[in-house]
Order: sequence, then C-alpha cells, then structure tokens
Amino acid sequence: MKLSEELKWRGFVNQTTFKDISVLDSEKLTFYWGVDPSADSMTVGNLAAAMMVRQFMEHGHKAVLLVGGATGMIGDPDGKDEERNLLTLEQVAKNKAAIVAQYKQVFAGLDFEVVDNYDWFKDINYLDFLRDTGKYFSMTQLLQRDFIQSRIGKGGKGISYAEFSYSLIQGYDFLHLHRKKGVTLQVCGADQWGNSLSGVELIRKLEGKEAHVYSCPLIINRATGKKFGKSEAGAVWLDPAKTSIFDFYQFWLNVDDEGAEDYMKVYTLFTKDQLEPIIADFKQNPASRHAQKTLAYEVTKLVHGQQAADKAVEMTKQLFSGEASEDALTVQLDGKTLLEVIVAAGLVASNSEARRMLEQGGVKVNQQKVESADVALNPGDLIQVGKRKFAKVA
Repeated sequence: MKLSEELKWRGFVNQTTFKDISVLDSEKLTFYWGVDPSADSMTVGNLAAAMMVRQFMEHGHKAVLLVGGATGMIGDPDGKDEERNLLTLEQVAKNKAAIVAQYKQVFAGLDFEVVDNYDWFKDINYLDFLRDTGKYFSMTQLLQRDFIQSRIGKGGKGISYAEFSYSLIQGYDFLHLHRKKGVTLQVCGADQWGNSLSGVELIRKLEGKEAHVYSCPLIINRATGKKFGKSEAGAVWLDPAKTSIFDFYQFWLNVDDEGAEDYMKVYTLFTKDQLEPIIADFKQNPASRHAQKTLAYEVTKLVHGQQAADKAVEMTKQLFSGEASEDALTVQLDGKTLLEVIVAAGLVASNSEARRMLEQGGVKVNQQKVESADVALNPGDLIQVGKRKFAKVA
C-alpha cells in the first residue's frame, strides 16, 4: 500500500500544506517530528503521532526526531489556559533522556537521527535572533491564533513574553534543520499546526524554498466524544513508573467498542489484510472483546516488550479468575483500612473517590460487594474496584 493510501486507511489525514498527499508516494523527503521534555515520558496521545511517524519511516522517508531541550525550557502555551511552571536544567536533562529512550523503544528497528534544539539555541545571541528571525514574524498573525486569543481575551489568564515567543523558537527549529539536515517537512500533532506553519513561512522568506507540514488528527473517544488517552487516574503514560504496565494494558483492554477498529488502525502495526479478519470476528461477536484483547497486547508489546505484554495477559487472567498471582498488583496491609488500601494500590486517586466508589457499590472484596469501609481485611484478599481494577492484599 502506498503511503498516501496507508495514511487515509489508518485515519491519519488531517491538515496539511500539501495540495495532494500523493506526492509522498513519489518523493522521499527528510522530515522531522519532535516532543518537548515537559515531562519524563510521552503519553498515548504522543504515541498516536509516533505511529503516524512510523508510517513515514517505513515508506522510505528519512526521519529526524527532535527532543526539545530549548523549547522545553519555555513550555508550549498551546492548549494551556495558564502559564506553565518553568523546569530546571536538571529536570529538562532528565526528561530529555527519558524521551530519547522511548524513541528508541517505539521506533526500534528503524533508521532515524535524534537532535536536540538546545544544541543550537544555547549559543544564539538574543539581538541576532530578533534581527534574523523575529523580524520576519507578523505580530498580527501571532495574535490571531486561537490559543493566544484564549489567553489574552476576556477571562483569559494572560501569557508571558516567553510563552508568546514559543512559536518563533519552533519556527527557527524548522529553518535550522532545513539548512543543516535538508528537512523540508514537519510532521506534528494537530495542536502544533500553527507553530509548524511558522517554520514554513520562515523558510520561504529567508531561503526562498518550499517546505510543508503534515499534522496528525486528534484521536477522539467515540463513546464520549472527548480526547482519547485519559484513564480514571489521568493521562496514560508510556513510562511504567507513571502508568504501570498492568494499568497500561488494562486501559487498552477497556476501550469502547465504537472506537476499537479506529484504535487498531492507529496504534498497531497490523496491515489491512491482517486487521480485517480480526475486526470481522469482533463485529460478529463483540462480547468476546477480541479487538480490545488484541489491541491491548499489541500496544503493550510495542511500548514495553513482548515479555511484559505476556505477563500483563497472564495477570489479567488470574485476577479475573480470582486467583491473583504473586506478580499481581499488591499492597501491604500494615493496618490500613479498605479505603487506604484502595488508594495505596492506585485503584483510585483519593480517599474521597474511594468512598464514592464504595457508596455506589463499585467495591468488592473476594468477589463479594462491600458497603462498609470498616470491613476487616486479611493478607491474600482480592480487592476489585469498578469492572476491571484489582489489587491483592499482602
């Protein structure tokens, strides 16, 4: 399948400066995609864009993967209703290393180059940047961008000059990579469309060359109509220290039936021929949750490796049978109450949420629904919260 056809089939068609994306089938381009180290891990939202990037790579386009050491020191204002807290240099360095490690995992076996925009920004003179870059940005156009308007308009919380300048920095990244690496395309998430166009304009004005942007659509939860990638505990991270491998697997296992096919196209490497029988089987018998089980296994394998995916499958089987293994999620009793155990196990975020689940009949101990937080617990007890969250008392 040609790249343009692959992008359409997988649902990766969104905004682009290309008049016809079939140009991606005939020309092999050097492109870049980047993630800012605002945290020490990517999320499943970043992973959607990464899976689109994989398609570009697998179809012969040359990838430059950027980790934003410079932009990470400022913080992208897009999508934020108030100013970010600045990270220290040590935090940025730690986050950069973590993001690069995830690049290597997600893009294992593929050819790519990693760059850090701090390497070229650290020595740039401020006055030179204003003259050579700032001179070519229109304040009128910058002020018209939606996220700027939301921050400076009525009810907005304002925006600092630092965050306002973010778009200039990203635009310069594109220019620099065009000059040094021959990059003519930026691939980005839907929220980066405006910032990415800054680079296109800068290259046109300063180099007299044509450059392009191709953006990944926002992945929407079909059942709720909201942005995909949130769990009850918040964002779903690729780092197992932030979202355990078991919880990561469970997130995919619990996706809605309506969107299962779309998520399979976005988040797995199955070809169309491989995916069609899986989806056909699922549609004939949705109760089997064959699509969700396959999706959960494949994404967990991609992000955490096959051994971890196999272990998540086994833990799920044991927990659902009420026979939690020694490797299952465990929490030490140590005199804790039921609510404290539930929170300590990470099944909910707070005591108040645990109490609410209890009052709504959403808590079981050893497969029996409990209504009182005063229930006595013993080592070996299996606690269930909601439909698919479990922990074992040790």
